[in-house]
Amino acid sequence: MEPEKKSVLSRKSVTRRKFLDLTTKGTLATTALISGFPAIVPASVFGKNAPSNRINIGALGVGRISRTHDMPSVLQYDNALIMAVCDVDSKRAEDGKQLVNRYYTKKNGKDYDGVKVYTDYRELLTNKDIDAVIISTPDHWHAPMVVHSVEAGKDVYMQKPASLTISEGRLMADAVKRTGRIMQVGSQQRSSHQFRYAAELVRNGRIGQLKTVYVGLPGDPSGDEEPQMPVPKNLNYDMWLGTTPEVYYTEKRVHPQVGYDRPGWLRCEQFGAGMITGWGSHHIDCAHWAMNTEYTGPVEIWGKADFPKSGLWDVHGIFRTEARYENGVHMIVSNELPNGIRFEGTEGWIFVSRGDASVTASDPVDKQRAAKALDASDPKILSSVIGPNEIHLTVSKEHHGNWLESIVSRKEPIAPAEVGHRSCSACLLHHAAMKLNRKLYWDPQKEQFKNDADANKLLSRTQRSPYAIKAVASTKSR
Repeated sequence: MEPEKKSVLSRKSVTRRKFLDLTTKGTLATTALISGFPAIVPASVFGKNAPSNRINIGALGVGRISRTHDMPSVLQYDNALIMAVCDVDSKRAEDGKQLVNRYYTKKNGKDYDGVKVYTDYRELLTNKDIDAVIISTPDHWHAPMVVHSVEAGKDVYMQKPASLTISEGRLMADAVKRTGRIMQVGSQQRSSHQFRYAAELVRNGRIGQLKTVYVGLPGDPSGDEEPQMPVPKNLNYDMWLGTTPEVYYTEKRVHPQVGYDRPGWLRCEQFGAGMITGWGSHHIDCAHWAMNTEYTGPVEIWGKADFPKSGLWDVHGIFRTEARYENGVHMIVSNELPNGIRFEGTEGWIFVSRGDASVTASDPVDKQRAAKALDASDPKILSSVIGPNEIHLTVSKEHHGNWLESIVSRKEPIAPAEVGHRSCSACLLHHAAMKLNRKLYWDPQKEQFKNDADANKLLSRTQRSPYAIKAVASTKSR
């Protein structure tokens, strides 16, 4: 692709104070694009005089998943430069800076100290030299940060799941579409050969007509009650809580103050739904890919789950939920199934998983139960060649690299916002069925439960000021 010859940034600038004021007051409505930010990639990326034509990136949230997965994955690309890091925990922010500086020092063979540190992401977004951001925060900050980032003219890579609620996910997807930004959801299984090939085999009828999909997820144990603790001086706990209710600080509710082990917030419903979205966003996303239901969702959902009766950690435990799609496919999701996806059709079955691979060392992967990444009822299915006139799905060799390629080409990445929203929505529908313990009827077009006021209350949560995102009106991405 030829680099652009000149900048097309013709809009008036928005001051740092104005942007912080808008976001702090919660009035950055998703129906109104802030006029001072560019609608296309700035010349700092593709301009004729740009050093190496690099994409300047800021990392929002530099904890476990950022340090072990997101930042290392981006650092390997010469056309990307992580120039800033941000975390509400100042110790973690400084650690993130040192990690990136050490990488570039080793790579370039000379001392490097070019990474800027922020503790408020809103300030980072006012930096005009930053072209894109990686969002690696807890789940409850995903959608708000995406909305603010795209309206600040930044392209986005965001860890899954897409949102804390279906309502927030819709606001996020709409904001991405309206602003024309590139956004990649961190559903990196789409960039794994076996998941794409399994989806192609199913889409091309190698197991006949698809009837049933089994999705096996890991589980999370409950925990003890935890005492209130003083908030560490290095942590802006109020901002960490964000849109969610104010609750007392205890270390196991947030993240370790020493080291980067698996954080406790993953098991608190205030900040996420547990494994149904944590891993479900991966597996249900890939199931949708094979089912050709990426832009819709189930129409019936039912099931049950065990929830802890005491303790700090309160996400679901053992569960089994089911769903039926308009095309008649029946999906069963449970943490008592092997971790992976099993597609059953009229002429055979295919099972796909990560095998014994994991993204981080603390990922709950049962290596004995999921050691074989791809299996089928007949070995001949797995040697099948997808012909030139058959369905071929998008090929991505590496997920973060695919995002960077999309920033350059301005073409949709392999896991775009709307698809990520739909995958997350399906997970949250299963979660709603767990909570209500009865069959629910869903309208994928209206994105509402049918004749069920109690279920529709679960589509959104009250958002705490001053961190709320809101919409004056919803303009759905269809």
